[in-house]
Amino acid sequence: MRTDEFDFDLPERLIAQQPPEKRGASRLLCVQGDALEDAGFADLLHKLRAGDLLVLNDTRVIKARLFGEKASGGKIEVLVERVLDEHEVLAQVRASKSPKAGSRMTLAERLEVEVLGREGEFYRLRFIADEPVLELLERYGRLPLPPYITHVAGEDDERRYQTVFAREAGAVAAPTAGLHFDDAMLQALHGQGVAVAYVTLHVGAGTFQPVRVEQVAEHQMHSERYHIPEATVEAVAQAQASGGRVVAVGTTSLRALESAAQAGQLQAGGGETRIFITPGYRFRVVDVLLTNFHLPKSTLLMLVSAFGGMAQMRQAYRHAVKQGYRFFSYGDAMLIEKSGET
Repeated sequence: MRTDEFDFDLPERLIAQQPPEKRGASRLLCVQGDALEDAGFADLLHKLRAGDLLVLNDTRVIKARLFGEKASGGKIEVLVERVLDEHEVLAQVRASKSPKAGSRMTLAERLEVEVLGREGEFYRLRFIADEPVLELLERYGRLPLPPYITHVAGEDDERRYQTVFAREAGAVAAPTAGLHFDDAMLQALHGQGVAVAYVTLHVGAGTFQPVRVEQVAEHQMHSERYHIPEATVEAVAQAQASGGRVVAVGTTSLRALESAAQAGQLQAGGGETRIFITPGYRFRVVDVLLTNFHLPKSTLLMLVSAFGGMAQMRQAYRHAVKQGYRFFSYGDAMLIEKSGET
């Protein structure tokens, strides 16, 4: 497959810069084969049924962006990609000249950080402080909004660019399909017999990177950490045994579930995943996907095309653009039934 098969024209006005006034006020495009239905997110209550299992990603976005200067006085910007332990991280560093191993920098005017070296595209940094790095980031860092959102993160973003069920700190981007849910919606789904289970996949900045190679198969996928609790494995088995559907909330939940089922059956535990889902992939766990609208030429658009069918997703995206749906992290949602082509 060629990467340009996943390209489309997106008017800039459709890129959502702000969340809707309240959670759950978004539109919902329902895709079942060739059939498209325009709905509202509240209609999800009528689309799910007793016995279905909703799988949520409970990762929490950390305040991963820091500004500062090198010992030479040069300005730098640091975006933490991954917290390794209480004092070390992997991070992107933007500077006029690349910092060298052994050099130091000062972030947020008070955090002393040593550059330990390079690991691929990232720098390994050590925070020279007694407090754990997660506490330091929460106190001095800034929320890392996606590159297509043009405003600086404010107090409203700190609340809305975080799911109501976020609890496991470690992501540098939100699992955005989960942003639509409020507590009332989750309670209403529970009340009608929809079960809820959790996975953790710490979303990395690589999720925003377009595929830059001409042939899809040549793309190198970024690595992300995930964990599947034993309770989630049991909930999936129970839903499948009773005829219920496994509904992944977001591509991150889907990637975690499918990564943990590569041996054939869903396994508890976790690790690193570089799973790259493209058309032709055989899905082992997920039956329905709730997701936002994705970037042209992105791995996530390839994933939903694998799940819902390439022709169907082309049709759905053309419809969404024509009907003025809002795109990307703060945008509207899609509910996609798994295609028989996969």
